[in-house]
Amino acid sequence: MLPSLYGHPFSSYTQKVLVALYENNTPFEFRCIGPDTPQHTADWLRRWPLAKFPLLVDGERNVAETSIIIEYLQLAHPGPLPLLPADPMAALEVRFLDRYFDLHVMNMMQRAVDGALTGDPVKRRDGLALASEKLERAYAWLEGELAGKAWAAGDAFTLADCAAAPSLFYADWTHRISESFPVLRAYRARLLARPSFARAVEEARPFRPLFPLGAPDRD
Repeated sequence: MLPSLYGHPFSSYTQKVLVALYENNTPFEFRCIGPDTPQHTADWLRRWPLAKFPLLVDGERNVAETSIIIEYLQLAHPGPLPLLPADPMAALEVRFLDRYFDLHVMNMMQRAVDGALTGDPVKRRDGLALASEKLERAYAWLEGELAGKAWAAGDAFTLADCAAAPSLFYADWTHRISESFPVLRAYRARLLARPSFARAVEEARPFRPLFPLGAPDRD
């Protein structure tokens, strides 16, 4: 039986795992969670009552949290591209960058989205203001960190890049990466050109009207 991934194509965290799966051409079944698939929703909630996606189901094993899912895939369904280095110190750097993109980019973008989803103009304004401030700081650090690198941790595409792709994709929609950060802008462009992420972006394209801040006419 193939592993199954419960999630939604427009979800940034679902896209993070999809990139990992597509990078290694890992066979899997995608179970989209939405109003048209109540059976998937019911099964997902039964397996993971915290109601967060994505969730990977492999046989009797339920694997939650994106970074753990990607590490699990490397152990249980390894492909030609290792997304976590074998060297422990190099792996530590990849894990740090993975956490950085999730916590300081993706989650800050989500603060603005959550504010907009309330429908309250004040909460929308405050959420966007906070996200913009935090994202600008995150961009500034990344501008120096990524200098001279092809990918987040060096020459190899890793778990950190799986996190970076949807993080920077949606963060730029929320608070534009300015021309004062040319290294970061170029890195985001490379991520968008990567076939694994380009596929995830295309699969999510029909859902762009759902972006509560208004999806820009680019990418």
